[in-house]
Amino acid sequence: MKNDQQQKELVSTARLTGVWYLMLAITGMVGFLMLHARIYVTDDPSKTLANITEHETVARVRMLFEFLVVISQALAAVWFYKLFKDIRHVAAWALAAWGMINSVAIMISAMAMGGAIEVAIGTQALQDKVVMIQLFNQFIKNAWGVGSLFFGLWLIPMGYIVVSSKRMPVWLGRVLILGGAGYLVSTFINYMGIHETWVEMLVIPATIGEFWMIGYLLIYGIRPKIGVDT
Repeated sequence: MKNDQQQKELVSTARLTGVWYLMLAITGMVGFLMLHARIYVTDDPSKTLANITEHETVARVRMLFEFLVVISQALAAVWFYKLFKDIRHVAAWALAAWGMINSVAIMISAMAMGGAIEVAIGTQALQDKVVMIQLFNQFIKNAWGVGSLFFGLWLIPMGYIVVSSKRMPVWLGRVLILGGAGYLVSTFINYMGIHETWVEMLVIPATIGEFWMIGYLLIYGIRPKIGVDT
């Protein structure tokens, strides 16, 4: 009876973890993939300045989605720790810590967006604005770039816990580990100045693993300690 109650509580924790992870995925896609390019042009600060000035509301919405990424990443990290701490304590701690560091990296991006908006609507000389916008652009770009190291890192202990505990499908864990490694390798390659199409393919396993994990958490939660493959 006690074990049944603990399993029910664990499934509830798993599903709430899935909610935070889904929120992270949605806010990341909307903010970075749909809105970001409408405002921020990394190599063209003049165009970025014009975009912010002409579309201030969109720029602020983009920043708000960055806030939501920070919040959902932090909550997902905490709930993953709560879910896995009694299964693989050290790996759960690493997962939470690296998730939190990624949240901080994206927070730096959000701060830079706030600074860019304030500069764009400020009273400085045009050339000063362009210089400052370029600086903020680089902060945004590199916060996401370097942050991807820790986003890759947090997937590895997540996958390890799944594989070693068998509380979720083993292949889910393997795909997560492969995806985390892909993020790490692609980040190093990008910062070596190599920007080929094939580099982007390295993170495909991570995307597959993340949505698989989200779906499993929301639908099944987590298996009992001794169970049958789901």
